[in-house]
Amino acid sequence: MAVKKEFTSFEDLLNSSKIPVLVDFYATWCGPCQMMMPAIEQVGLQMRNRLQVVKIDTDKYPGIASKYHVQALPTLVLFKNGKPVERIEGAMQASQLIQQLSILV
Repeated sequence: MAVKKEFTSFEDLLNSSKIPVLVDFYATWCGPCQMMMPAIEQVGLQMRNRLQVVKIDTDKYPGIASKYHVQALPTLVLFKNGKPVERIEGAMQASQLIQQLSILV
């Protein structure tokens, strides 16, 4: 997984990142989210120089999830320059996710 950095707010993280940020909106009780964990980790490792991976627990941060209209879990949102540019909902294999993200970053 990409190195975690300290930030004062979610928006600070998005706006200060020099590379795209992939946000994994998840919940600990969500079965598909748990199935996606290895895929998200693989994406973070394989694409670490091209994007930063951040996980947001929607139970702990419902305001962030609401702001970005997260209604299904898991939801992945790719941000570039602080703006959401792509949304992926539901579980998928790491290879599919990497292929889709490689086109975008």
